[in-house]
Amino acid sequence: MAVPARWPAAACAEGRRMRLPIRLHDLYIGRVVLASVLLTWAVLVGLDVVLALSGQLGDLGKGSYDFPTALAVVAYSVPRRAYTIFPYAAVIGSLLGLGQLAGTSELTALRALGLSRRRLSISVAAALVLLTGLMVVTGETLAPWGQRQADQLKLAAKNNNVAMARYSGLWAREGDTFLNAIDGQERVEGGQRVLELRDVRLYEVGEEGEVRSLTRAGLVVHDANGWQLRDVRRVAFTGAGAVEETAEEQKWDSELDANALAAGVTRPRNLSASDLQASIEYRRRNGLDARDYEDTYWSRWFYPLNVLALCLAAVPFAFGSLRSGGMGKRLFLGIVFALGFMLLQMQFGRLAGAFRFDYRIAYALPPVLMLATSWFLFRRKSG
Repeated sequence: MAVPARWPAAACAEGRRMRLPIRLHDLYIGRVVLASVLLTWAVLVGLDVVLALSGQLGDLGKGSYDFPTALAVVAYSVPRRAYTIFPYAAVIGSLLGLGQLAGTSELTALRALGLSRRRLSISVAAALVLLTGLMVVTGETLAPWGQRQADQLKLAAKNNNVAMARYSGLWAREGDTFLNAIDGQERVEGGQRVLELRDVRLYEVGEEGEVRSLTRAGLVVHDANGWQLRDVRRVAFTGAGAVEETAEEQKWDSELDANALAAGVTRPRNLSASDLQASIEYRRRNGLDARDYEDTYWSRWFYPLNVLALCLAAVPFAFGSLRSGGMGKRLFLGIVFALGFMLLQMQFGRLAGAFRFDYRIAYALPPVLMLATSWFLFRRKSG
């Protein structure tokens, strides 16, 4: 590709005359970087969708779960997958785009016109701010909505007697008994999976559709010992009136599939930030563990900072070293950066969960380290 000899000078001169924050070279660099990021993003999301669809094939034939339903489930999950993959696509695409400019000596020409590496990095960051903002909005609206639709569709197809509703929680049926749980979670305790359902109502219905009894339980637990009801209040309706009884704990003889119910429990990653905040406050008020929700909540807030820090840390490699390498070298560096950052962030998150320090610190440290790395590299290759 030939180096455009006239546009950079005209761009800078025009920018100085107009004194606008965005100049022509910003638009040019942004266009190249955005094209590379979008192409990389499409490839990565496409691969993830294919792998997800392959993973669904093992569930075909369970209940009414068939291939068209699996296609719909994966399609609903695409916004969530695009949101998750975007940071890695951004850094790989940025390196590919800048590598393209470096390979044709256009970055050298821009620097000869007086643009510093920091100024060119601002052009890259400005281009990514638009897509990052779009992903933040998607992560709060379309992604959790789509994932809930996917979970509900799959749960209803695989388990005919289990359903999940947005505002009334989880519903399940066993014979003449209907279960409704507003909230729940699955955790591992002593190497065993424990399912907890909160604010549970059990409706026992007669042959004529009349309600025979209503049982309310503050907590329903399923572990290796079976089902247990806690904080129980039961009202049995008779022809002459109603009889009420209470108990702190009762064993519940039920054959309900705990795995099917666990699949219907809303996971923190499928909630919006406002729903996560409400769940955290609810758990704190009731003395429950809210760490999983805090983990997801703060990861949302630090998402834009992580994207920009990751890309800025990779920009110095576009000057000099990438000019002598091909696309393979750029791709390799981008993958190393993305995987390194992902592992770093994952380790800090796990350390915060294990040692119970603030998740805000855990999610702030990786981008700070990346920005410090970027600053160090700029200092070494100052210009």
